[in-house]
Amino acid sequence: MQEFKNKSILVTGGTGSFGKECVRNILKQNKANRVVVFSRDEQKQYEMSKQFPETKYPKIRYFLGDIRDYTRLELACSGIDIIIHAAAIKIVSSAEYNPTECILTNIIGAQNIIQASIKNNVKKVIALSTDKAANPINLYGATKLCSDKLFVAANNLSGKVKTKFS
Repeated sequence: MQEFKNKSILVTGGTGSFGKECVRNILKQNKANRVVVFSRDEQKQYEMSKQFPETKYPKIRYFLGDIRDYTRLELACSGIDIIIHAAAIKIVSSAEYNPTECILTNIIGAQNIIQASIKNNVKKVIALSTDKAANPINLYGATKLCSDKLFVAANNLSGKVKTKFS
């Protein structure tokens, strides 16, 4: 993808199933300047760093953090051109049993991504959605619908920065 050429890319939820495959593809293209894996799971980052070591992949960086922590997220967004936002509480039963955690991650975390992106002049933010957001029947779908609405509306907020949200 030419879109990643000479860009610094942050992948939230970078150690999850989608994030890991996304990082693998970006590294395979070898066109990005830097790929930052952002996740809260230290063990998964350790395992991923064995699969994609910095010695073999000098463009990769591992950044431990949670999208619910705005200060840490803002720091991670410094110097980033593109964010691929894949971090979320995705398991329906986990969301139902832990509704506050789901709301904090999927909605407040999305808002944190938006604010940190604008503050850091990130050019483009691509947020993953789900079919469950189209006609939500559970909390997971409802929080992802809210997240989708936040990202679409953020295109009206970016002002002079002109961050593109999709």
